[in-house]
Amino acid sequence: MNTKLHVLHTGKVYVDQALAYKEKTLHPMAYSGWFRSKKKKSWVPVSAYLIEHEKGLALIDTGWHEDIRIDQKKHLGRIPHSMYKGQLPEGESIIEQLNDLGYTDYDLDYVILTHLHSDHVSGLKHVKNAKMILTSEPEWDTAQKDKLRYIASMWEGVNINTFPFEQIPFGPYKQGLDLFQDGTVYLVYTPGHSNGQMSVLVKTSKGWVLLASDVGYSERSWKESLLPGVTTSKKEAKKSLEWVKEFSSRDDCYQVLANHDPMITPQVVQ
Repeated sequence: MNTKLHVLHTGKVYVDQALAYKEKTLHPMAYSGWFRSKKKKSWVPVSAYLIEHEKGLALIDTGWHEDIRIDQKKHLGRIPHSMYKGQLPEGESIIEQLNDLGYTDYDLDYVILTHLHSDHVSGLKHVKNAKMILTSEPEWDTAQKDKLRYIASMWEGVNINTFPFEQIPFGPYKQGLDLFQDGTVYLVYTPGHSNGQMSVLVKTSKGWVLLASDVGYSERSWKESLLPGVTTSKKEAKKSLEWVKEFSSRDDCYQVLANHDPMITPQVVQ
């Protein structure tokens, strides 16, 4: 097994703690950060992952676009920008990091979008020349209708392909996709934060690495059963989070990585 997994940080996002961990509060939209103290907000990483596999090169999510450096209010839109802010230091965009590794977007066999929220797809146009860009059918269908949670300009002019879920051995619903058809990389249906959200399972020589996307914002999420502040279904979100917790305790699970966990540093798992 020669798979190599690069854990990349493509900038940071400034969010209210209620966006990361659902709170019991009288505030009707605490996750928005509106009228909330700065003490309740913090910068957390925006992660992307590059899988170097013997059958191909797969990028998981794309982080922030370099437009964040220039005019993020225009890039995000007025309302989203009032809820969260982005930060993207020089050298940390996804295309800059790919170039540092010796790749261009033409080298990518797959770009996998776990879901279509802005901090996961903002940088999509940097890698638009990948051979195949994939997201799930339910995620794509929802994004076409929901103009509040999704920013369609981020994928305008980009050829995104969708796929229906198939039966796989893993996940809360045992649905997803065996990406290389060899049991080494699975896209796992883990809804709740969004309708079509996926996690990614990567088999390495050290064991499985689970890229949990936004099922939980950090390890604390599944250890303390804390749902994200934004969910499309609390029932599904809870079931997905419980599965992540269960999988994390398996003997063959090497690591579970949440996309925004401040305790996770850029690294290579081989």
